[in-house]
This record gives sequence, C-alpha cells and structure tokens, in this order.
Amino acid sequence: MNLPARDLWWLSELFGVLEAEDFQSPQLQAVQQKWKKDGTLASSALARLARMADCMDARDSLIFAVAGPFFLLKTQFAFALEAWHVRHGPTIKDWLLTLGEMEALFSLGGYAYEHPSDVFPEFVASSSPLIEAQGLAHPLLPQSSAVRNDILLGSNQPLQVISGSNMSGKSTWLRAIGVNLVLAMAGAPVRAGVFRMTTLQIGASIRTVDSLQEGVSRFYAEIKRLRQIVQLAEQRQRLVFLIDEVLGGTNSHDRQIGAAFIAKALVERGAVGLITTHDLALTQVAEELRPRGANFHFEDQLTDGKLSFDYRLRPGVVTKSNALDLMRSIGLNV
Repeated sequence: MNLPARDLWWLSELFGVLEAEDFQSPQLQAVQQKWKKDGTLASSALARLARMADCMDARDSLIFAVAGPFFLLKTQFAFALEAWHVRHGPTIKDWLLTLGEMEALFSLGGYAYEHPSDVFPEFVASSSPLIEAQGLAHPLLPQSSAVRNDILLGSNQPLQVISGSNMSGKSTWLRAIGVNLVLAMAGAPVRAGVFRMTTLQIGASIRTVDSLQEGVSRFYAEIKRLRQIVQLAEQRQRLVFLIDEVLGGTNSHDRQIGAAFIAKALVERGAVGLITTHDLALTQVAEELRPRGANFHFEDQLTDGKLSFDYRLRPGVVTKSNALDLMRSIGLNV
C-alpha cells in the first residue's frame, strides 16, 4: 500500500469512529453533522478515494499493463478521480478543520480529566482588561514541584516590570501566565487556586529568534513583534502584553529609551502586562509610571558555593545578580 492510500484509509477509519459516536453535547453534534453531505459520510467518501489510490498504485503491474489499454483504465480512473473531486473537493477543508477542532476539544477534555484540582476561570465584564490569579503555576510543571505565585493586573496597575537573576523564573512566569490565559479562553481549567479575567487578546514577545534565511537579526525580529503588539493596543481592544527580556539585543542606552517608550505607549492605550529584564536601569520605567507601574523580582540564594532558587515572586527590584557566580560554577574563573 502506498503512502497516500495508507493515510487516506487511516483518515477514513478515524472519521468512521467519530461518526459512530453518540455525542450528547450540542457543540459536538454540530461538528459531527459537518461530516455528512448529501447523505454521504466523510468516512465513506475518503474510503472510496483510498480505494482509487490503491488501484492507481497498481498501474505498474503486469495485469494493468496488458488490460489497461483495452479497457482505458487510466482514463476511467481519471474520470472517477475528477468526479470525486467535483463532489467532495470543496468540503475536504471543512472536514479537516472540524477534525482538528474535535481533536482540540478532546485534548482540553483530557486535560480537565487528568487535573481535577485545576479550576475553571471566572470571566468578568469590564471595559478594561483584568487578570487576577491566586496560586498560579505553569500547567506543564508537575503539581508537586510547581511554585505558585499571585498576579493582579488591571486599570489601577497595568504594568509590572519583573527583574531577577538568570534562571530565577522570570521567563517561566511569563509563559505560565500566557499558557493559562490561552487555556482559559479555550474553555479549559487553569493551574491556579483562583482565576478571574476579562476576555482579551494576548500580545507576546518571548523567545524571538534571528533568521539567516530571511536576513533578520534577533533585535529586528523583536522590534517587529513589539510593533505588532503596539498596533494591537492601538485598536483599543482589551490586550495583555508579555514581553520577555525587552530589547535585549541592543545597548543599554537605547534599550532604556526604547523600553520606556513601549511600556508607556501600551499603558496609555489601555493595555496591561508584564516586562522582564536583566537590565536594572529598566526598572525605572515602573517607577516613572507609579502607581500604575510596579516592580517585582525573583532572586537566588548562594549557599556553600551552590546557587538555589525558590521561584517566589517578591515586590521591588532585585538587589543582586548571579551571572558571575554561574560562570564560576562551570569553571570560568572570572
């Protein structure tokens, strides 16, 4: 069996299983109905296409070589494939999109079943964005070891600048917030004790990378992403921004001016969010916007020459750095 035919048989069997399910949810029933057209099921249509693909794979056989010219088999196959395409071609995209939707719903349901202690978010009505969570943690970290922190972002305090040493948890904290927001808006439970929010859009600049193929540096890729986030804020829709290591690819002078402009532009346009940084000079941005801006930090502990982290979010600016300690720990005697 050739590869296309095998994949088509696999899809046909998958649709057949889902078509036979007795769904009780109106949403799942509506998805299921999209796999029927003019009395033909998607599984049956795909099975017919798979059979034709199998037959086409036999074109190099001796029987096909002898009988094909007499019965015009290639021509008949071409007409059959064209007839199938005319009838079902326009609906293939809908079949696959709804199959993806069903897979996403199953994934969310599986997550909810496997994490019964996670709570469903409470959505509140507000013209400005709001995120309030207690005991928030990253959903992909084991519950037994994940450290939970609280967050409150709203019109009274729309900006938090997170400083901290390397590996202390800044980037993970941003990802934890972003992933939980996505889960919440998808209708899934979140890894938190309490989670309240408005519906909103997410603008994230996390792990931007350069591109040799496109001739784009990391810094240029980042400022393009930041421009997109600012443009979202200009639409005056509820927006949360998550910016990791803001403008880390340029010098400290330009970074401070650029980061201050971006933070103020987003806050002035009604967005809320967090910015992380190693550059302690950038913490002045939150001070300039106080009380609408606030500084928080993660820190490390050096005990007997070994670094450890508690991943606890604390108010204020971090007071120490661990870069030199990390370099010494791997043998760089700086």
